[in-house]
Amino acid sequence: MASADLREELLCSICLCVFKDPVTLRCGHNFCRVCIDQHLNTLAGSGGYSCPECREEFQERPALMRNINLHNVAERFLVTQPNHEEITGICCTYCVDSPVPAVRSCLMCEASLCDKHLKVHSKSPEHVLSDPSTSLENRKCSVHKKILEYYCTEDATCICVSCSLAGEHRGHQVEMLDEASEKKKKELKNVLQKLITKREETEGRVQSLEERRRKAQEKASGEAERVTALFIDIRRRLDDLEKRVLSDISRQEKEKSLSLSASIQKLEIQKDELSRKMRHIEELCNMTDPLTVLQEPDTGDLCDPEEGGGDEDTGGHDNQRHDVDGLDVTVISDTLHTLCDIISGIRSGIYVEGPGDILLDVNTANNDIQISDDLKTATRTQEKKNRPETAERFQDYAQVMSRRRFTSGRHYWDVESSRSGRWRVGMCYPSIDRRGRQSYIGDNNKSWCLQRCDNKFLVIHGRKVIQIPDNISSDRFRICLDYEAGELSFYELCDPIRHLHTFTTTFAEPLHAVLCVFYPLVGFRSTWLRICS
Repeated sequence: MASADLREELLCSICLCVFKDPVTLRCGHNFCRVCIDQHLNTLAGSGGYSCPECREEFQERPALMRNINLHNVAERFLVTQPNHEEITGICCTYCVDSPVPAVRSCLMCEASLCDKHLKVHSKSPEHVLSDPSTSLENRKCSVHKKILEYYCTEDATCICVSCSLAGEHRGHQVEMLDEASEKKKKELKNVLQKLITKREETEGRVQSLEERRRKAQEKASGEAERVTALFIDIRRRLDDLEKRVLSDISRQEKEKSLSLSASIQKLEIQKDELSRKMRHIEELCNMTDPLTVLQEPDTGDLCDPEEGGGDEDTGGHDNQRHDVDGLDVTVISDTLHTLCDIISGIRSGIYVEGPGDILLDVNTANNDIQISDDLKTATRTQEKKNRPETAERFQDYAQVMSRRRFTSGRHYWDVESSRSGRWRVGMCYPSIDRRGRQSYIGDNNKSWCLQRCDNKFLVIHGRKVIQIPDNISSDRFRICLDYEAGELSFYELCDPIRHLHTFTTTFAEPLHAVLCVFYPLVGFRSTWLRICS
């Protein structure tokens, strides 16, 4: 094999140099250890790794196996080629016989130079030297073929001295390339900082969405487990109910069968006795001796009233027939009514901790609302209450909070409203303000509510309003809380129950129920909200 061909086989495809400490990937391709390490590092965190040669993908970072044989071959090749130093990718233009790495490039000559040719190269100022480059022609003016030394700020382009003095850029504001480059770098750094900030914000949003996705997956998994357990319980209860009903039917069938068998046996005995008497009478009727016939006891004795066909006997037969008309379906129906209990249990099991036992806290009630004796109803009144002013009490809005607070679990509570007036109902943190606009539920980040106003319904949080598009005819509503899932939902209690809206967040404090009522409309006596038991 020729030396050039062998060298081609010993080049790393990443750095284009003869292998140094070669290692092998699982796909069989070889690279310098440093080169492939850098390549794999750039892929870290991207979800996978790949070979830069064949693009084979690896789920995990591939192990690097040292190729000792290839290492020895590369070492021997370099020993036998002392004049061939490692090539950087740009070779000396004048070393035609064998590739020699270039150390500088001359913009004037458009040539790259090794150390040997650099020593004999012209040192005149017009021969501008730069780092080795393969695109030297791009560093000269396409019109005047002179080196680009200036930057025209008006046209945002690089120009040569002739362009500035006599060309189309004459009279324009120009800068030296280094000066213009520093300004451009400063602008780029500002852009870079903005991009970094934006990327950090994007990463934050990604993390937030991933966290929400994780919570959604956890909730879905928990709900699936709960529903599976619910249906297992339903099937078990249905199986038990089926066994009970079938057992009742079997028991009644056996009891009826025994009763009928006893009646049949009794009637068979009566039938045999009647047959015997019939035969005796027939014999008497066929006799020719009058004395024998007349000496037979009275024929009335032959027909026993208790056993014969009188009215009492007919009545007894009817009673027997009435008793065996069928099974007692009333007992079976009562057992089957257990299905209703099962269905009711399923409905109430949606929120396993059941309806919250909520009482209103008079200590938080605004002086414009009246609280009922059972602490369940809040009514807007014209007469102002004379309650003491405390830090707990709402001062500017007719609102009241619940005594109970919720810190975990699933709960729901129902509320009924007057047919007129404007109101808000929802939940809030105990740290909600008690004075000013920030104390109005829904108009801050510490409360969530459903509002009725002029027969229009809205949901509000942080002063952001969402209108409920559908018509709502019911005056009863349900508020459902899933604290761990960060969900607060509102439903209309109609048939069937109808979902209105769900707020999704991460609750940072305990939650209280909260009611807000306004003055009644003209022609109506009052506006009120009542927590249903």
